[in-house]
Amino acid sequence: MSMHNKQVCFLRSLKNELTSIHFTRSLESKNSRRGFTLIELLVVIAIIGILASVVLASLNSARAKGADAAIKSNLANIRAQAEIVYDDATPNSYATVCDNSIITNAITSALSAAGDSGTVATRCGDDVTVWAAWVTLKTDATKAWCVDSTGASRRVATPAGALTACPAAA
Repeated sequence: MSMHNKQVCFLRSLKNELTSIHFTRSLESKNSRRGFTLIELLVVIAIIGILASVVLASLNSARAKGADAAIKSNLANIRAQAEIVYDDATPNSYATVCDNSIITNAITSALSAAGDSGTVATRCGDDVTVWAAWVTLKTDATKAWCVDSTGASRRVATPAGALTACPAAA
């Protein structure tokens, strides 16, 4: 075989080898770009849906607990105002606690946070020597938060009407 023939054979085999490599790479790149299957997409969407429902359930629970905190805070602020009403009355008396605008606003805010349809008249009771106020809790409609002139601030079974003292804790 002449030198020229050897070179031609070598070039032909090199060309065949390069064509084979190029063809193999183009097949690999086509397969790697095929995307996601419908099943894979549906599984991902289902997982996202489950995670979203768990987050929303937790969020609703947190909102209700936040509403309960607002109720407790509003009712806790009433105690200081009730003492101011007592000190301003001559002779000292709690008889007008439930008529004080700051107290009625605090009770109204607590009722609003609870989504409670009650009124200040049914949630606040006063007398010359005692007073009490309560609002149903958002997390449990069978329970209420009650504060009174003795310093009580506790969870109680939901009362039927206005009180002048918080009942025993529930």
